[in-house]
Amino acid sequence: MKPGFGRDLTTGSIPRHMVAFSIPMLLGSFLQTAHSFINAIWVGQFLGTPALATVTVSFPVIFFLFAIGMGLTMATSILVSQNYGARRMDEVRKVVDSSTLIIYSLAIVLTALGELFAPSILRAMDTPADIFDASVSYLRIFLLSLPFGFGLFLLRSLLQGVGDSKTPLYFQLVSVLFATILDPLLMLGWLGFPKLGLNGTAWATLISQIGVLVALVVWLRAKKSPVAPALPRLSHLGPTTGTMLRIGLPSAVQQSFISIGMVLVTGIVNGFGEEATAAFGAASRIDQIAFMPAMTFGMAISTLAGQNLGAGHHHRVKEIFLWGCLFSGGATLLISAVAVAFPDALLRIFVTDASVLELGVSYLHIVGASYVFFGLLFVSNGIINGAGHTLTTTVFSLISLWVIRVPVAYWLSRHMGNVKGVWYALALSFVVSLSVSMAYYFSGRWKRSLVKKAPAGPAAQNPAEVFGHETGEA
Repeated sequence: MKPGFGRDLTTGSIPRHMVAFSIPMLLGSFLQTAHSFINAIWVGQFLGTPALATVTVSFPVIFFLFAIGMGLTMATSILVSQNYGARRMDEVRKVVDSSTLIIYSLAIVLTALGELFAPSILRAMDTPADIFDASVSYLRIFLLSLPFGFGLFLLRSLLQGVGDSKTPLYFQLVSVLFATILDPLLMLGWLGFPKLGLNGTAWATLISQIGVLVALVVWLRAKKSPVAPALPRLSHLGPTTGTMLRIGLPSAVQQSFISIGMVLVTGIVNGFGEEATAAFGAASRIDQIAFMPAMTFGMAISTLAGQNLGAGHHHRVKEIFLWGCLFSGGATLLISAVAVAFPDALLRIFVTDASVLELGVSYLHIVGASYVFFGLLFVSNGIINGAGHTLTTTVFSLISLWVIRVPVAYWLSRHMGNVKGVWYALALSFVVSLSVSMAYYFSGRWKRSLVKKAPAGPAAQNPAEVFGHETGEA
């Protein structure tokens, strides 16, 4: 398959589709994580603790805003996959137009609000006075990249909806490499570049995202991809926009509340002192690696389910579920076994203090042992989201977060007089989330697809016939 032309996931081997579709996304996640690690090394080694503190203070604001964009673009991927599977290419075009309008409009509004209220937000977060001005400057520059970051989220979701996970990986690789090279040049003023200090990393992100977004748009239009962006047609901004918002807003709310919930959990951990915070931070790095396969397979499952539900192939969704459990559950079970068996060795990558290691080891023994529940959760949630029921999975997340994780973490840690109460609450929230999600999956209510089954006979358009290109195996 040539990048950008899509992949029909409604026929052929489901495990082959799942692996071929997931691997590029997994590599993309590792790329992004590697860049954040490299960036942290540059900042920490050359700019010092104040610069690291500035990035740390700004991160929750940036994460919250980008989470909204990621949540909304989930609707794009779902609707494109369902319509692409149903061969409703006119509807795919409407989703592209509606998504373009919604995502860029929202990005511009959020950027303007962020620029205006950056000082107030950082002041409300109790930002230390000695890094306040630097934090405002850094955050305002980074916020300029919001529309371009949202644009890249959108194109990735559009391409994933038609089964193409390779093209986003190629362009993400270029973006990460470009930003990694620009970071030290702009921070430290090497090779005649201006010496911008910490702000150089924000400018590097902005420049790399602008370049890659423009390049990707040009590429998709040159290849006449079915999801190549163009000026939205006003005739396409009716019911499709309403459907986009109905699916996307719950997902955006879900992502936002998760980020807020983690801030509260971190606050509870902070109450047990610096060592507990350090242990939580180090162990969370292991979580980040452990959750990657589950989240990646979840996106693949969502697209597979969306295309097959759109095509009316409900019988294939059961097979998607079973293979998803095998791949996602198996991957997280393996990581869980390593985390439980070698917690000390994993944590020593980040910390060496004995008391911090002791708390971190207890975290991996408790939370690490429950990774498999998280992995299976993304299988059932992936199918439910693929059917367009994002409000349902949002409710599940809110129950897990606000009924179990935060209240139980607070109560149990105080009752035990130990931060381990937070560890148990996190593990319990995984079990509860999985139980609720699986119960809904087995109820079959997710089968109420938002896209009608593709018509039989010649009326069902093949994407290759519409756009004059072949679609096939990757």
